[in-house]
Amino acid sequence: MTPFTQHAGVAMPLRRGNIDTDTIIPSREMRTVSRSGLAAGLFAPWRYSDPDARSENPDFVFNQPAYRDASILLAGENFGCGSSREHAVWALLESGFRAIVAPSFATIFHNNAQRNGLLTVELADSAIDALTQWVSADPQCNTVRIDLDICTIAYDPHQAVLSFSIDATTRNMLLNGLDEIGLTEQSMDRIAAFEERDQPTRPWVYLEER
Repeated sequence: MTPFTQHAGVAMPLRRGNIDTDTIIPSREMRTVSRSGLAAGLFAPWRYSDPDARSENPDFVFNQPAYRDASILLAGENFGCGSSREHAVWALLESGFRAIVAPSFATIFHNNAQRNGLLTVELADSAIDALTQWVSADPQCNTVRIDLDICTIAYDPHQAVLSFSIDATTRNMLLNGLDEIGLTEQSMDRIAAFEERDQPTRPWVYLEER
């Protein structure tokens, strides 16, 4: 998994609340069992006027030239609600997104994002509104910088800085590019020491099946 330390990229505003996983990647777009081949289906219900023909909807923000290479998504509350499909995270990552900024996230989506290296940042609505206003004012110059080392988001020529908090375990996993298996492997010495402890002196009692 690619570590996340600092990232600078274009931020795309999609400030709708309760964007569910079936909108992020509809079931009809999940035509593969792997983590690849999902990017074209990202936001398909909004992105295409005809999903089968892949006819783009010019009014959807992702189809606008300024945001085609976006790697940061500014969303609304409860992002990623609905089903537990991990494909939603895979589709976002394959499309180039490295971070999602929203007031809140569905718990399962947040956990899926964490284990795949997609940063989820929770900020107050007012802070995201200010950030959205700035990136929308000049789409040609809207680079946003996220620093996970010091948990900040910097933007605009005056270097406005927003601070965010993230739990220590998630931050460690993202900074070091660890999934849950990798995180466990960091504790192998302690696991081995536990296994080598003396067994209880009281014998185990086994009951025979009758």
